[in-house]
Amino acid sequence: MTSRHDVAQRVNLFKLLVSVLLCQFAGVIGSIFTASSLENWYLLLEKPTFTPQSWVFFPAWNIFYILMGISLYLIWDKGLQEQEIRMEMLIFGIQLGLNVLWSFSLLWTKISLLCFCGDYFALVCNLRDNV
Repeated sequence: MTSRHDVAQRVNLFKLLVSVLLCQFAGVIGSIFTASSLENWYLLLEKPTFTPQSWVFFPAWNIFYILMGISLYLIWDKGLQEQEIRMEMLIFGIQLGLNVLWSFSLLWTKISLLCFCGDYFALVCNLRDNV
C-alpha cells in the first residue's frame, strides 16, 4: 500500500508550486482587465435569468487556474528531454497567454472573436496531436 509519505516524495513540490502560481498569476493579470470592465460594461448587460451570481466567479476561476497549474505540473514533471513534452509545454503556454488575452479582449475591448479563434486553434492542435 502506498503511504502519504511515498506520494509526497514522488511529487516535486517546487514544480507544483511554480506551475500553480504561474497559472494563478495569469488569472490575476486577466482579472486586472476584468475588474475595470465589470463596473461599467458587464453589469449593464441584459443577462439571462440562469446567469450565476457574481460571487460565484471568483472561486470558480481560482479553481480553474489551480487545475490548469496541476495540468502544467503533470506535463513538466515528465521532464523536458523529449521534443513532444516541450511542444506540450509550448501549447500550454500559448493557451495560458490566450486566456489572459481573452479577459482583455472580451471584457475590456469587447473584441472576443480573435481570442476565441486562438483558443480554438490551440485546442484543435492539442487534440490532433493526441489522437
